[in-house]
Amino acid sequence: MAISVSSSGLNLLNEDLSLPCAVLYHSRIQNNLNWMQKFAEKNCVKLAPHGKTSMTPALFQLQLNSGAWAITLATAPQIVSAYEHGIKRLMLANQLIGKQNMRLIHEVISDREVEFYCLVDSVANVEQLGQFFRDKNVNLNLLLEIGVASGRCGCRDKNSALQVIEAINRFKHLKLCGVEFYEGVIHGEDEVTLISDFINSTIHFTHHLIETNCFDSQQVLLTGAGSAWYDVVAKTFTEAKLNSRIIPIIRPGCYLIHDTGIYQEAQQAVVTRSQIACDLNNELGADLQSSLEVWAYVQSIPEPGHVIIGMGKRNVAFDAGLPIPELIYRPDDQQVNKVLNNWKVTDIMDQHAYLSCPVDADIAVGDMIAFSTSHPCLTFDKWRKIQLIDDSYRVKETLDTFF
Repeated sequence: MAISVSSSGLNLLNEDLSLPCAVLYHSRIQNNLNWMQKFAEKNCVKLAPHGKTSMTPALFQLQLNSGAWAITLATAPQIVSAYEHGIKRLMLANQLIGKQNMRLIHEVISDREVEFYCLVDSVANVEQLGQFFRDKNVNLNLLLEIGVASGRCGCRDKNSALQVIEAINRFKHLKLCGVEFYEGVIHGEDEVTLISDFINSTIHFTHHLIETNCFDSQQVLLTGAGSAWYDVVAKTFTEAKLNSRIIPIIRPGCYLIHDTGIYQEAQQAVVTRSQIACDLNNELGADLQSSLEVWAYVQSIPEPGHVIIGMGKRNVAFDAGLPIPELIYRPDDQQVNKVLNNWKVTDIMDQHAYLSCPVDADIAVGDMIAFSTSHPCLTFDKWRKIQLIDDSYRVKETLDTFF
């Protein structure tokens, strides 16, 4: 399902939209889509982007149409939402816990065209899944999760992993199809080395499992990588000389939206580490670009230099840095201008933000200001509709989110 051009004729700058309003730039989305797909191809890995960032099925379909292998989600309801919008290869990067969540997944995988995977890391969870799916006449594909001490989920050692595999073997409708990990919880003085060592250890264990016939599928999935270390994961996969049965998969999620905060910093580190990323920037003429903005009105200027914006915690992420003013537009002047660096959001409330600027700044009540954000996940989940705009601020499409 391609994103179609709307005939609505709406334009952000004509005040055709109620502000505050969240918008995505179509050209930047296309840049990011192309950039990451080429990165995956150059590293000979599959791409299964995490959909929890946007929960926007139209964007999922764009990613699949551009070559993504699957869509990753975080919860059973998210899986259902993606499935209901036509996504047929799905990965739950989480354990499937609880009878109602199992019922939801059973309804999805009862469609024989669906290819679904979820994670396991405990005998207890395997037994719960085994008992629930025993009489359901479907097979449940499992990925063994490998974790690290003090990290998130995942088996901490070889013995506990083998116990999980032994439990899987007791249920004929549970199928072990691969190994999963998440490297983003690894911290230390030399994180690249720590992460590479962890991945290599996981690869070695996966090879051992192949050699001892532990998998129930011919193709074995090996998957990791969030949005910060996907280059290290891909490079380690490439250098490890993986068994020919292994399908290596990376799962970054924030690249399509990107930001001007934590993921911009992470991407700068990727380009510093990765020659492939550096070469891609030269080849394409651009790195990943922040594609999301929240536009809002200047609500009040009760004191010189102290501006109140009609946008707050209900509209924009604030957990990883306050929104950043980028553009200002005065409807009567018909000119979009860049905001100076000395304009800053200093505080945020439910429906208002405090903007500090010089006392002689050219700003007035009714001006429209565009804000970029950090951590796009937490901006997206505040909106049920996102406006896709072109570079002339014309609305191309209204995208529905499903949080």
